[in-house]
Amino acid sequence: MPFVTSFLNREENRLAYIRPTLPAVTSTMQATFLTGLPPSEHGVVGNMWYDRDYSEHRCWKQSNRLVNGQKLWERARDELGTDYTCAKVFWWNNMYSSADYQITPRPIYCADGKKVFDVQTWPMDLRKKMKRKLGDFPFPAFWGPASGIASSQWIAESAKWFEDQYAPNLNLVYLPHLDYNLQKLGPEDRSTDEDLLAIDKVVQDLTTHLESKGVSVSLLSEYGITPSKRAIHLNRIFRKQDWICFREELGREVIDLGNCQVFAIADHQVAHVYLNNPLLLDKTVQLLEKTAGVKEVLHGDARAAAGLDHERAGDIVVVAEPDAWFTYYYWKADRKAPDYARSVDIHRKPGYDPVELFVDPKIRFPKLKLASKLLRKKLGFRMLMDVIPLDATLVKGSHGAIPTDPEDHPVLIGPHKGFNHRDTLLATEVFHHLLAQCLGHD
Repeated sequence: MPFVTSFLNREENRLAYIRPTLPAVTSTMQATFLTGLPPSEHGVVGNMWYDRDYSEHRCWKQSNRLVNGQKLWERARDELGTDYTCAKVFWWNNMYSSADYQITPRPIYCADGKKVFDVQTWPMDLRKKMKRKLGDFPFPAFWGPASGIASSQWIAESAKWFEDQYAPNLNLVYLPHLDYNLQKLGPEDRSTDEDLLAIDKVVQDLTTHLESKGVSVSLLSEYGITPSKRAIHLNRIFRKQDWICFREELGREVIDLGNCQVFAIADHQVAHVYLNNPLLLDKTVQLLEKTAGVKEVLHGDARAAAGLDHERAGDIVVVAEPDAWFTYYYWKADRKAPDYARSVDIHRKPGYDPVELFVDPKIRFPKLKLASKLLRKKLGFRMLMDVIPLDATLVKGSHGAIPTDPEDHPVLIGPHKGFNHRDTLLATEVFHHLLAQCLGHD
């Protein structure tokens, strides 16, 4: 990454390694950076969790009201005045925040079941203005088998648009490109060098544009992706104990979380395990401690010490070994898997599914099948984009646990005087260094 390297080598810039909070996943880390609080206080215990009142899972919810605590830009307003402005560009938990300008992915779900890719902005009228300037957001490139650099390029252009139009005091920009092949192929695959170079060029273009406007830039990452060699199916293990409940729907098995005695909401290398039957706590802990690939089983005081003492968190939080990750799979036979299992469907799946990055290798002519399905959709016919495999061994990279090697930790790079070069910061400390930069103290 030649530009990032040159940016790091500037005399005024320093790098800090960040010891991530648990879990080291998008929503949790971003909430921690923007509040300076652990998950037990800001409440974002993961990208997904179980809503005990509704007896339903919640995945990738976008409301900023889920994040407790004063946000970075709100603190800056307290210090600098109410005219301090913030643009929040594709950072998660984006909607309904107090940020002045917002843009986030937001599909349109039609009454006939049709799904139209789109974005939502605040103020609302910015959506039409941005799309006239930038075109439609390339949503398929944001997640799924077609994910790639086009989504990060569009996001960077939208950040430049916000800067040119409104010159916000704080411009928070999320560029997701390295999430894709580093999980799909693994960080040891040399073909990911192309991804590093591609995002480096986007960062260079965006940074150069912002600095030409007098903006002070920092580069920040949420986690490091490490090699993965095995997947752990906790819900299948619980099913063998007759703890998983499902209902038959058109010949398929759909998990019924409210009636399960014990179940897991998988989130990369961390899983929240919920007990509808509290009497099974000891037995569940013992079972998990004997499960191959499980490194830590946190409950009680250990769960609190990990910063996860919150009502949204599982009664037990399980952390995988460095080379393992957790699936949401619960069915025994693939023919019984729910219809959403073979689709890109991040909200319906009761857990994270990186296998959505693949097209099923068993499909003989994948491009032809995809084209035929898209044609049927365009003609107005109902169709199921069931092209995702059910083979978790395809995934070669993951994150969520705290890596043992600091070189695999996220980093903060910028003109910060509050730490020495290559110091280690806690994730909760990043807030204070970003605030100092916002206030002009760095």
